[in-house]
Amino acid sequence: MLHLFVSRICPQPSTLDTIDPILGTLDAGMSCNNDGGPVGEGGTQLSANIKAGTNITAVYGLWLHPYGPATVYMARCPGSCTDSNSRELKWFKIDHVGLIKGSLVDGDWGSGVVSKTGVYTATIPAALADGEYLIRHELIAIHAYWAGPQFYIECAQLKVVGGRGKLPSDEYLVSFPGAYKASDPGLNVDLYSPEAPTITTYELPGPAVWTGED
Repeated sequence: MLHLFVSRICPQPSTLDTIDPILGTLDAGMSCNNDGGPVGEGGTQLSANIKAGTNITAVYGLWLHPYGPATVYMARCPGSCTDSNSRELKWFKIDHVGLIKGSLVDGDWGSGVVSKTGVYTATIPAALADGEYLIRHELIAIHAYWAGPQFYIECAQLKVVGGRGKLPSDEYLVSFPGAYKASDPGLNVDLYSPEAPTITTYELPGPAVWTGED
C-alpha cells in the first residue's frame, strides 16, 4: 500500500498558500490545486511507483468536514507527468463515496469517514495500463449551501506497473475544470431545508467509476 500525505493547501493568486477551499467549478485549480513544485534531492518532482491492483491511501489533516462526498480520479500523462499540464489531461474516476447510509443530515458521508479517520484508501484498477499518471484526491464539503460547495483537491505523480494494458473509454473521461457544473444536483444540497432530514439519496457529481472490468 502506498501512502500519500495530503496537506490540503489551496492556491491564492499573488499571496501565500492557505487552507482555504476552491469555491468555483470553473476555477483553474480544479484540476490539481497548486501544480506542485520541485521537491527532493536536486529539486526535481517525484513520481511514486505503484503496482496496478494495489491500494493507495491519502492521509489528510486540517479542516476536515463531515458532509459531502470523497472521490479519486486518475489521468494518464502522454509522457512524463512532470512535463504535463493537469488542466490538459483527461481524467477518469477510480473511486467515490457519497452518502453511505442515513439521511443528508444525520447520515454517514464519504468525507465524514475521512474526517473521523484522517485517511481515504482507493485501489488502482488491476487492469490499468502501465505508465505515468496523476492521481487526484478530492473532498467536496457541502455544509455551506449559501456559499456553494467547497473543493479540497490534491494530486500526486505515479508510475503504474504490472497492469493489464487497459484504458478507459471516452464515456469515463472528463476534464478539470469542466467535469462539474454549478447546477449539478450533488453540488446543490441544502442540509438546512425542512426536507433534508428525510432525504436518504444523493447523486454523486462526475462520471461513473471505471473499474477496468468493462
